[in-house]
Amino acid sequence: MIADTKKTAEQKMAKALEALKNNFAKVRTGRAHAGMLDVVQVDYYGAMTPINGVASVTLLDARTIGVQPYEKKMIQAIEKAIREADLGLNPSVNSDIIRVPMPMMSEERRKELVKLVKGEAEDARVAIRNVRRDANNALKDALKAKTISEDEERRAQDDVQKLTDKTIAEVDKQFTAKEAELMSV
Repeated sequence: MIADTKKTAEQKMAKALEALKNNFAKVRTGRAHAGMLDVVQVDYYGAMTPINGVASVTLLDARTIGVQPYEKKMIQAIEKAIREADLGLNPSVNSDIIRVPMPMMSEERRKELVKLVKGEAEDARVAIRNVRRDANNALKDALKAKTISEDEERRAQDDVQKLTDKTIAEVDKQFTAKEAELMSV
């Protein structure tokens, strides 16, 4: 019972950390990377499809992403999807390839992105604390049902707290690294 509760809490905290890493990867720095467009959904004959399902996404140079549609008639739909994805990107069509240049980031934009990243980190901390709360409630319920002793419950809560502290420290480490990456010119 106690081992299951701890294991479930550990798995959920790991998922929260993984979600944070994925969210951080979507926040662009000054450099281009093909993963930036992973969030873009294209209207492909009435079905919303990820961009990598309708086009090849590559880096043309350090500041430009190239999108090569598998079907030539999808160029306008892909361009529109990138423009409307709220990534602050302005694609341009160049014959059969869409070029997506990365604009230079101003100091103001960098600070906005740091605020965004800080919010993502706080959301991850809240998710981790919610997992801790759920685990502690499960332990209290087990104590009320008299399936575990008070000492076992207290020890298990201490273990869950240590796990929570360790995971939140990892979130802080990830945030600090991303903040430094964003603020470097």
